[in-house]
Amino acid sequence: MDYGTLRGLIALVILALFLIIVVWAFNKKRKSSFDDAANSIFENEHNEKTSKQETNNNV
Repeated sequence: MDYGTLRGLIALVILALFLIIVVWAFNKKRKSSFDDAANSIFENEHNEKTSKQETNNNV
């Protein structure tokens, strides 16, 4: 096996991995978990703001 063939095989492996990742990311079954992860930062900020407001009200 020469260097050109090896580079071609590595390119095919990388292309296959890329396609697998794209299919996994855009799978409809994964949409709800990705939406939950995307919105989780807003839930944490809301909880922190309410806890800060509660402590400020007690002062």
